[in-house]
Amino acid sequence: MVVGLDGSVIKELSAGFDTIEDTKAGVVHILQQIRRFQERIHKHIEDNYVDFMPNHTTSDMYIEEGEHLLRDTEHLLSNVSSDTRLDLNEANAELTQCIEELREISLGLKVSHRILKIDDFFQCVEEANATKDYLMVLDLLGKLKCLICREATCEVDRIFQKCACYDTIKIKYHVQANILQQNLQHKFERLLQLSEKNFPTTKHVTVQVSKDVGQLQDIVMALFQARYNPLKICDFLLENCLMPMVVKPVSVELLNDNEEYTQLNISYSLKELLKSLKPSYKEVFANIQMLLDCLTNINVNVFAEQHVFTIIGGQIKDRLLKLIVDECLMDSIPATMDEYHKSTLVQDVLRFEQTLVDNFFIHAEMDCTLTNFTKKFEQLFRNRFNKKVLETAREIMHKDLQDMTVVAEGITAEDVVKNPFLFPQCMISKCTLDLIKLMEHILKQLNNSAEEEEEEPELLAVIPVILNTYINEVPKTHKNLLESIPQQSVLFFNNCMFLAHWVAKNADACIPTHPALVNTLHATGTNIFKAQIIYQQKILATILREFDISDPHSIGSRPFKLTRQCLRQLDVLKNVWRNVLPDSTYKQTFCDLLNDFCLDIMKRVLLLEDISTTVANELSELIEVILNVSPTLFKEKHEVLCVPCWMKLRQLKMILNASLQEITEQWCDGAGILTAHYKEAFGVRN
Repeated sequence: MVVGLDGSVIKELSAGFDTIEDTKAGVVHILQQIRRFQERIHKHIEDNYVDFMPNHTTSDMYIEEGEHLLRDTEHLLSNVSSDTRLDLNEANAELTQCIEELREISLGLKVSHRILKIDDFFQCVEEANATKDYLMVLDLLGKLKCLICREATCEVDRIFQKCACYDTIKIKYHVQANILQQNLQHKFERLLQLSEKNFPTTKHVTVQVSKDVGQLQDIVMALFQARYNPLKICDFLLENCLMPMVVKPVSVELLNDNEEYTQLNISYSLKELLKSLKPSYKEVFANIQMLLDCLTNINVNVFAEQHVFTIIGGQIKDRLLKLIVDECLMDSIPATMDEYHKSTLVQDVLRFEQTLVDNFFIHAEMDCTLTNFTKKFEQLFRNRFNKKVLETAREIMHKDLQDMTVVAEGITAEDVVKNPFLFPQCMISKCTLDLIKLMEHILKQLNNSAEEEEEEPELLAVIPVILNTYINEVPKTHKNLLESIPQQSVLFFNNCMFLAHWVAKNADACIPTHPALVNTLHATGTNIFKAQIIYQQKILATILREFDISDPHSIGSRPFKLTRQCLRQLDVLKNVWRNVLPDSTYKQTFCDLLNDFCLDIMKRVLLLEDISTTVANELSELIEVILNVSPTLFKEKHEVLCVPCWMKLRQLKMILNASLQEITEQWCDGAGILTAHYKEAFGVRN
């Protein structure tokens, strides 16, 4: 039964307390009722929260009585105006003391009322736990938290937190909160089962989700609103499902035939696999989509803008997106123009990103990893295109130069003189043709592409890079062979000339820096070839270093042997150069080599002061050997006439065999055939 003020007192209070006696009577009456009420409440609190004595009373019977007393007290206080209080103070100090006491007791009454409300909520929590109404428990715990754990912003809060029962109430709240979370988590783990099983070489992962959508979503809602930490689920999904889907070929099967649950089976190898066995990005996207579809029923809206996938994504999205880009999308960038034009990678990535946004896994404006990838796609393609081309080019450059073939067959030196755009017949390395095929394929792809004109130079720029790499790489890769094997150096020379000819022929393709490329290729090939010629000249000079004809009686057999050795060396060069070099280059090269060789022999003969008939005859025979063998070094014997000192050598032989009379006739007072080559030898001055 609710105890309040009697009817006459309420009537007098509502009349405005016309007399001091009436006011005093009302105050005293309500004070007595509050004191009796608080005595009962104090015992109830001590029994429940201090002494923990058996107590069969409930807070319900006190709450309504307390609420009536609070209303009556507030009504009494509000009807005593400040002026009335002042009059009352002057008239009766005892009444004033009663009112102040009423104020203090009113605070205590409010504290008592709060404790009763808390006790009532705890009883409701127990009832809701019994019926497993977890959403009700969550709501009650939220109300309890507001009553127990809020900051002390008013006098009632401060008094309440100093009560002996406060710590016990707070502990009881935390216990109930933990019980709720454990119950929710246990129930959630039955509705969502994640399991893994390892075999010697494979792993099998199962994700099983209850089809009881109502119960599942209620539990998920309550669990996540209870500040559940999903770290264990996040780690499981990332490490056992998502990461393998990105980097391994996985078998994924979504089963819906069971009435109680949906099941996703994932199987994959535990071995380290070759990069070539990685799944395509489309397979990766499809498998992740299947996982999201399997888990879609748990993706409830927990808070204002947060779904369950938002919370899970907050833990793993950065690592997952980075893994997708680094281990999947980067490998999916096209390497050729044909692949580029067929690729739907950008559209597929943006579509997949929208799927993640629609599932609230990522935020459209804040999580831009995939969008940024698509923005960089063009540059990433160019980089990979260039890298792939350069890798192929380097493989070609490391091939054997000796594997050669004829080019420009039938094109003679005369044809080239008539038409400078022709390339003369010669032999080049087959790998050079492979390199040209590679560059022509690039040009063809660009011609067939729909690229904007301003973007073409960026792709064309790979051709100068290829050729500059050739210029730098091949001389280093084949350094020893270019120095020691004569045929290698002339092949490299031909290769450079042929590449330069190709660049010049394709000048209209706007290959960047093509004039400089032509010059550099010419210079590089020529330098290697010249170095080989100098090396051969040194070989001849080394042989002739022992050439001694100083004996006035006979030169002996040694000079003949050394001369033949030099001619054999030139014959070796003929055999490896004649069918490799262009005719004009071969002819000019042997003219230079023979000229240096003959001049060296002639110089040694002309330095002799006195030549006996025997020595003269022997020298004549030696020169005859040179005159007989040298024409065979050329493709056409008459080409030996292009050797600058050839006529001088023949005249020297004639001089060595001729009598003084014959020499005089050939001299003919400075007007004969000897004059052009032997003015100084015969003491003639201009």
